[in-house]
Amino acid sequence: MLLTTGNKSEYATGYSTLYGDMCGGLAPIADLLKSQVYALAEHYNVQHEVIPSEIITRPPSAELRPNQKDQDSLPPYDELDKSVRNLVELEKPARTQTEKWLLNTLVKTEFKRWQAPPILKVSGHAFGRGRRMPLAHKAKY
Repeated sequence: MLLTTGNKSEYATGYSTLYGDMCGGLAPIADLLKSQVYALAEHYNVQHEVIPSEIITRPPSAELRPNQKDQDSLPPYDELDKSVRNLVELEKPARTQTEKWLLNTLVKTEFKRWQAPPILKVSGHAFGRGRRMPLAHKAKY
């Protein structure tokens, strides 16, 4: 099964592409904020390098054009992650400039999230419609 690579911060902003990092049968990290994905990658590298350090240390890029960086069109991820947590997970009202921008962006990019594969839920509020039927363990109906 093809696993997708989009994370919650990218899904919230529409920075995941339907035929790119959202294309697959299961979204295992789509409920992790960008900062949590980095922390998970660093955790995997504690004993020995499993994930090349260049992947972790280079600035995030959708690689849509030469020298493009995510921060060219997105707020810094530490700020964005806080806003995603506040609006999506904690369902707080938009207060900061970033949160107001994100709220508008969430509405504009909802169509992409409706087309996403099932997302493994690890937070209090994941994107997706909340599948009620088991996907694994030879469930019987």
